[in-house]
Amino acid sequence: MKRILAINFGGIGDEIFFLPTLISLKKQFPESEITLALEPRSKGIVDLTDVINQLIFIDLKNKNKYFEMLKLLLAARQGDFDIVVSSGGNKLISILLFLTGIKVRCGYNTGKLSQKLLTYAVPLNKNQYACKMYHDLIRDITNYNTDLPQINIKRREVISNSILIHPGVSKMSIQKGCIKTVSPDIWAKAIDLFVAEGKKVMLTGGPDDKECIDEILKNVRTHNFENLYGSTKNLKDLGELISSSEKFLCSDSAPLHISVSLGVRTYVIFGPTDDKVLIPQSENVTAIKANDNCPLKPCLWARRNTSCNDLNCLKIPPDKIVKTVLYN
Repeated sequence: MKRILAINFGGIGDEIFFLPTLISLKKQFPESEITLALEPRSKGIVDLTDVINQLIFIDLKNKNKYFEMLKLLLAARQGDFDIVVSSGGNKLISILLFLTGIKVRCGYNTGKLSQKLLTYAVPLNKNQYACKMYHDLIRDITNYNTDLPQINIKRREVISNSILIHPGVSKMSIQKGCIKTVSPDIWAKAIDLFVAEGKKVMLTGGPDDKECIDEILKNVRTHNFENLYGSTKNLKDLGELISSSEKFLCSDSAPLHISVSLGVRTYVIFGPTDDKVLIPQSENVTAIKANDNCPLKPCLWARRNTSCNDLNCLKIPPDKIVKTVLYN
């Protein structure tokens, strides 16, 4: 048996991206126990997979984040782990992993220090699908290669001619000034057009999406669609709902990655973020983007930490969205 500590901070989308890494580790070491250190906001990942045995919550949003990192270090030293894998690109990560005392330490190569302190210091290639970027961490200790996330849910029967729409993004993104989707009135017009084309439209969203859903309901003209907002209580419920749809239309957010994991035909609104990093290069997933010819796009995270004021990259006409979903 191997005891494996995996460290991956970020939102639920980041944890879904990390799943292929955990799945390959489990395949390589089938009797292993995997402990995942993550932020409390992403604890819902355990609803989607059975490869994680235990969680360690590290609250990086806490004012005293250094205390939280000390807590992680103590848990790592007391856990009797054989392998530690960390996705962090900070230069201090190699020091943290070395101080855990864990024999096999896998992390990104951030310079000469990481090369000395890590057992396997691998190049960090951000110009690829995020799942592959994370999977690079374990290429020296596993013979397996898991390309896409895999989640464990009970699939529903697919509803013929259906389009499930999840328009929202996380409230945290909005609070940080990261606008990643079209306005509610564009979503409302798209729903009207889908219904006019005879499609069975279903609308859903999570707690963070209430304001967006309310605005859509104010602007939509048709009533011939199903409002399922509030019917999903967790990520597992959402996954089951997505599995019932013939096509799934969403923003750049966590539901996108759940849909990719399920193999549902997926369409995604992309503005300032990089679709080549956030979705697999597959005919099953289509990015819907504006024809704005912005020379800085994709800029979010690569060149700036907030969206610009113009947001030309999100001026996508509703008829373009509808035509892409109907005919691509």
